[in-house]
Amino acid sequence: MAKIANIDLGEFPLLLAPMEDVSDPPFRALCKEQGCDMMYTEFISVEGLIRDATKSVAKLDIYDEERPIGIQIFGAEIDSMRRAAEIVEEAKPEVLDINFGCPVKKVVCKMAGAGILQDIDRMVSLTKEIVDATNLPVTVKTRLGWDDKSIHIEEVAERLQDVGIKALSIHGRTRKQMYKGEADWTRIGNIKDNPRMHIPIFGNGDINSPQKAVEYKNKYGVDGVMIGRASIGYPWIFREIKHYIETGEIMDAPSVSERVDAARRHLNHSIEWKGMRIGVNEMKRHYTNYFRGFRDIKTYRARLVMENDPANIHGILDEILEVYDDRPEMVMIR
Repeated sequence: MAKIANIDLGEFPLLLAPMEDVSDPPFRALCKEQGCDMMYTEFISVEGLIRDATKSVAKLDIYDEERPIGIQIFGAEIDSMRRAAEIVEEAKPEVLDINFGCPVKKVVCKMAGAGILQDIDRMVSLTKEIVDATNLPVTVKTRLGWDDKSIHIEEVAERLQDVGIKALSIHGRTRKQMYKGEADWTRIGNIKDNPRMHIPIFGNGDINSPQKAVEYKNKYGVDGVMIGRASIGYPWIFREIKHYIETGEIMDAPSVSERVDAARRHLNHSIEWKGMRIGVNEMKRHYTNYFRGFRDIKTYRARLVMENDPANIHGILDEILEVYDDRPEMVMIR
């Protein structure tokens, strides 16, 4: 049974990774429906929070049906992180998560995200400040290290636990790898096997099928898995993994009708939450996965990506449903 402080997440929880411009309330709602056990917000700049920047503050929006949920912050200055922790606490999430894993240049150049992996002492002291500054359980998401020559994740895990974090999520790549190559789960497994570790260890990286989730669960003994890119436009991965764990059987892929309905609701909620222009634009990254495996879908997908009028987008979705719903041979199982 995995627990973050007193938050019971079940036998083998599936977590939605915090993803910029993806893990927003419209997408989280779909993932929750499909069995996600715990979700995290998009990562939030602490500097944006303390300056009351509109985009940063909007990311604090959480809804009762999403719980348990963690709000994730990133930053490099201890004072800013401490003040942001106070703001996060007012939003009343179940967990405050610190991002020490984002590899994007504009983040790491400020020694935030994965940038702080170049200074482990600072990483630990900053974490302690946050733990001491909030009543919320504090968790951390990080990577193996800055590069292959500076992987100290086993030491980092122990030290972060010692200053009070309640769970650790580890992406099995270095910052230098970005998202290339295979994630190294052996090192994640070594941390779980460390007798000094008693907090939950969640593995992240390359979980893109029920079979792989169960294989890594059994092989590396992690307390749960965090899923990121494989869920984009495919929230059904959570229910598929749960079904496979319970039965050993592969679920049928979502129907054409389910996929179209999810895309519709996602679009409508996105517009409602973000406004017309941003809501429509940020949906475009999801269409490829909503209709992955559909033969001859390129023309429709290109139209969805080019179209900015919601009524016309719904019209294209109507066409997809009409063309593919009665032709199962045109839809390949994921």
